Amino acid sequence: MTGRSASGIAIVSAIAIVSLTAHAQNKYPQQTVTMVTHSSPGGGSDVFIRELVRHLGPVIGVTFVVENRPGGSGAKAIAKVAQSPADGSVFYVTTPTYIQTTLLSKLDFGYDSLDPLVTIFRDPEILYTRKQSPFNTLADAVNYAKQSGKGKWGAANPTSLERIALEKLNRVTGARAAVVPHEGGGDMMINVLNGSLDLGIGEVQEILPLLQTGRVKLLGVFEEKRLEQYPDVPTAREQGFDVVVTKFRGIAAPKGLPPAVVQAWEQSIEKVLAKPEYQKIYRSDNLIPAYRNQKESRELTAEVAKDVAASLRELGIIK
Repeated sequence: MTGRSASGIAIVSAIAIVSLTAHAQNKYPQQTVTMVTHSSPGGGSDVFIRELVRHLGPVIGVTFVVENRPGGSGAKAIAKVAQSPADGSVFYVTTPTYIQTTLLSKLDFGYDSLDPLVTIFRDPEILYTRKQSPFNTLADAVNYAKQSGKGKWGAANPTSLERIALEKLNRVTGARAAVVPHEGGGDMMINVLNGSLDLGIGEVQEILPLLQTGRVKLLGVFEEKRLEQYPDVPTAREQGFDVVVTKFRGIAAPKGLPPAVVQAWEQSIEKVLAKPEYQKIYRSDNLIPAYRNQKESRELTAEVAKDVAASLRELGIIK
C-alpha cells in the first residue's frame, strides 16, 4: 500500500469517527419523555399535547408519555415538573393558566419555578353552546344574562385565562352571569351539553367532534379577527363586546436544562411545524403557529405575567 493510499484511508477513517461521534453527541439523552399537563383527559391541553407528540416523537427520537395531573388549577402539575430532574425527561405543557394560578395562590412552586422552553401556538378562544340552545350568538346569551339575572357560563379551572375572559365579559356588559369553573374542558363540555350551562369557552380542538356531529354551535370568538375555518362566526368585538384573549401553548422545563436538550427541542419543534401532515391537523384545529425559542419564550412569559397581573387588579381579584 502506498503512503498516499494509506493517508487517504486514514483521512476517511477520521471523518467516519467524527461523524459517528457527532451522531452520538446529537442523540437525545432520554429514551422516554413525560409530558405533564394540568388538563383532564379531553381538555384542550390534553388534546394538543397528544397530537403534538404523535408527530414529534419520530423527529426528536423519543417515546412520549402524557401524564394528566389535574387539581389545584395546575398547581399539582407545576410542582411535579419543578421537582423533577433537569435532564430532558419531564416537561410541563404550558398555557397562561400556570401564570394565573401562581398570581392568585400562594404556591410552593409557581410558573417562575419552571423555565420556558418553547412557544408553539396561539390558540383562539371560542364560545359555544349546545345545538338545542335558544342562543345563536354571544349577544343572545349576554342579553339573557342581563335581563334574567340567571346566566351560567362555564370556564376551565378557577384561575384559567378563560375564566378571566368571562369575568371581563361580565364587567364590560353588566351581565353578572355566574362563571362556573371546572378542572378541565371535558368536564365543562358535559355541562354545556346537558343544559346546566348557557355557554362554555374553550378551544376548537377540544369540541371539534361535537362540531362535526352538530351537537354544539359557535356563538363567538375572542380574537381580533374571525377564524379562517369559521368565517361566519363573529368576534366578540363585532357583537359589541371589547374582549380579546391571547392564549399561547408551549412547553416549560425544570430549571437548569442542558443547552443540548434546549437545542434539540428548538430544532425539533421547528421541523415538526413544517411537516405537511401535522400542518393539516393543527390548521383544522385552528391553532395558529407562533413559534418562539427559549429566549423569546422567556420574554413572552414575563410579558403575559405582567398583563395578567394588570387584568386581575382591574377586576379587583388581586390588589
